[in-house]
Amino acid sequence: MKVSRDKEEEEVEEEEPVLCLKIPDEDDDLEANNHQIQKEEEEEEEGEDDDVKRLWRIMCVPRDDVMEQNQTRKDAKGVKRKRGHECDFCEKVFRYPSGLAVHMRIHANEKPYECDVCEKCFRQAGDLQRHVRIHTNEKPYECDVCEKRFARSGSLKTHKRTHTNEKPYECDVCEMRFSRSENLKTHKRTHTNEKPYECHVCEKRYRQSSGLKYHMRAQH
Repeated sequence: MKVSRDKEEEEVEEEEPVLCLKIPDEDDDLEANNHQIQKEEEEEEEGEDDDVKRLWRIMCVPRDDVMEQNQTRKDAKGVKRKRGHECDFCEKVFRYPSGLAVHMRIHANEKPYECDVCEKCFRQAGDLQRHVRIHTNEKPYECDVCEKRFARSGSLKTHKRTHTNEKPYECDVCEMRFSRSENLKTHKRTHTNEKPYECHVCEKRYRQSSGLKYHMRAQH
């Protein structure tokens, strides 16, 4: 059973072969660079999941705690007093007004920080700063084991698991473990038979976007 699980994990994490249809030219280099930008940002979002959760724990007061406090703190007429800094749209409560201000940009779809290279916009200045490193090729985060460098701390954190063999993400169905949350998400589709990626030509569906991309190159 262990052998089959290891084999299945390899199938999930292994990238599908690329079918070369023509000799690379400058356009291919540009496409590869754009793909690298997208991949870096996807890895950063995945790699910083834990950091984001810690940030929310600092900035955001748990809703249940607020409700309990409100029930014990009432004015002279018995009316609950609003505590903390609460979002009028989703009722999420923040400890500081700055946290609420940043959160409100989600509802307003406000992204005031724009990259002057590719014009991509971000909600926070820190997100833009990390993004710009892709264009400048700045990689300030270095692995202390193999000296590989990364533009983002989250990417380094994910990479280090290849050395420690840490697999913090566990499937609640078969208990198989993964080093990345995205690999766990993809794996779970083997249990649900979910195939969200559909070919717009022949309507064939795939569990992974890489499967669809390979299909498009090879068949269409």
